[in-house]
Amino acid sequence: MTTSPETSEPTRRADVTEDAGHPTLSDALRHWARTQGDRCAVTFVDYRVRDAGMATSMTWRTLDARVDAVAAWCQRRAVRGDRVAVLVDQSLDYVVAFLGALRAGLVAVPLFEPTPLPGHDERLAAVLTDCAPSLVLTARRHGDAIERFLTRRGLSGPRIVAVDVVPLVSGHDYDPVPLRPDDIAYLQYTSGSTRAPAGVMITHANVVANARQGMASYGCEQALTTSVSWLPLFHDMGLVLGLVSPVHGGFPATLMDPLAFLARPRRWLERLAATRGPVVTAAPNFAYGYTASRTTEAERAALRLDHVVALGDGSEPVLPSTLDTFYEAFADCGLHPRMHRHTYGLAEAVVLVSVSSAGSPPARVSLDRTALAAGRAEVVAPGVGSALTLVSAGQAVGQEIRIVDPKTATTVPSGHVGEIWVSGPNVGVGYWGREEDTRHVFAAQLRDAEGGIVEPWPERPGWLRTGDLGVLVDGDLYITGRQKDLIIVDGHNHYPQDLEYTVEQAHPAVRRHAVAAFSVPGDEGEQVVVVAERARQLAAGDLDVADVAAVVRASVSQRHGLALRDVVLIGPGGLPRTSSGKIQRSACRIRYVERSF
Repeated sequence: MTTSPETSEPTRRADVTEDAGHPTLSDALRHWARTQGDRCAVTFVDYRVRDAGMATSMTWRTLDARVDAVAAWCQRRAVRGDRVAVLVDQSLDYVVAFLGALRAGLVAVPLFEPTPLPGHDERLAAVLTDCAPSLVLTARRHGDAIERFLTRRGLSGPRIVAVDVVPLVSGHDYDPVPLRPDDIAYLQYTSGSTRAPAGVMITHANVVANARQGMASYGCEQALTTSVSWLPLFHDMGLVLGLVSPVHGGFPATLMDPLAFLARPRRWLERLAATRGPVVTAAPNFAYGYTASRTTEAERAALRLDHVVALGDGSEPVLPSTLDTFYEAFADCGLHPRMHRHTYGLAEAVVLVSVSSAGSPPARVSLDRTALAAGRAEVVAPGVGSALTLVSAGQAVGQEIRIVDPKTATTVPSGHVGEIWVSGPNVGVGYWGREEDTRHVFAAQLRDAEGGIVEPWPERPGWLRTGDLGVLVDGDLYITGRQKDLIIVDGHNHYPQDLEYTVEQAHPAVRRHAVAAFSVPGDEGEQVVVVAERARQLAAGDLDVADVAAVVRASVSQRHGLALRDVVLIGPGGLPRTSSGKIQRSACRIRYVERSF
């Protein structure tokens, strides 16, 4: 360890070659420890120590040895197949804990340490109750707090193991576990934006397949590419970008703490600039706008980012205006829209389903909003009053996508909106302890317009219902919304993210990317409510709330022909969000109905 400062079938990308040499992450780690043992495997940059960051690294050999030690320790305290919760802050210890659980033949559950952040401890307690772990892997610095948390929540069953004090000599007692590709590797709990968190059962074969798909689509090369990520390792995108793909592909990863990014977003770009190319990274869409708005011209002038080959964007709707703002701000640094890779995915498929093409900016299409609300994609000229511009999420990578009428479970023609269904080797095997939900979501049967059966990926029980709405235009996938969030008023469909964008543009007092639109029952049917956070630079006493509400109502009425029932303005940070930062519209609806905002 070192320290230093016509059908709904899109065009599919070429199949990704199987990598039989590394059927599990544990096998891959062992291989890289043997073949490039003294090279850097993973680096964590700690900004709590100093503003410029303190970098600590592990070689492949050291990482493999520490993983052996943790695996041996776990073997003596748990039975194969037991769940093991990983409750560590973003650090090298997290990487060791996760891989150690896998190597021991246990089922890892990537989570987070108890934190004062709103809602996190409640979610953590719910997940621990659901998965009933035998062990909790953490670090010594969290041990006392976790013990108090478990006791307070009535969860005193699991044994706590601090991975940073497990002696390397313990690895001498490790008894190799023959891991099978269809064994469950970990439970990836969904973010819970529309329902209670559920643990997706991800097998070793699933995670290796998605790592392979991601590496191929992002052009990652062994020992050459470096991934840089501030995304939390307990989140699906952060886990795959910051740990899974680098370990499988044998290239180094650099990790940061999410809070270090939120405090000073320039650190993300500074770390990219300081990392030898080629470099890949990814973030939710809000991060690109946030970074552009929170960096100065002088800070940008010091950055050279020509060697970045991919800037992934996923986890939430991608706004064209955000991309334009970001790449205009950092054009002189060497960033270009052709580096941007809009990705669609979900935890049920590990993380990655489709991605826009390399070497050119993600395609855009302007659609008539009225036709789109009726379920049809009618292309119009950009900028006309009825136009809604969407950014392409590209094409499926090593798997299949269909657009489906969810009521009839039949494919719809290209250019028609429907639910996105997926099938591929990366799709998980179901939800932990939820057999009925597993059958409904992971084993759906699909038919074409003529009634013929559409076969899923080989050896898959059926198709995955994603719950997301999309449309295919010229072979590219465009995400239009989430089925459960769709607002239907007087028989007309309205996408909440469309309304939210209109609201945030309506008045400067509305904070960007901090608006929730949802429907509630009324005397004459569904009615729409908007809850928005006020801009941080404005004090509550400085606002004429009635004026802001009137402007918002007028903008929504003019653009969408929709009368709002209510406009609620709240303080910054008041909207409930998931662990990945997405606004929880369902939770907003509950709070509104309960009058708890």
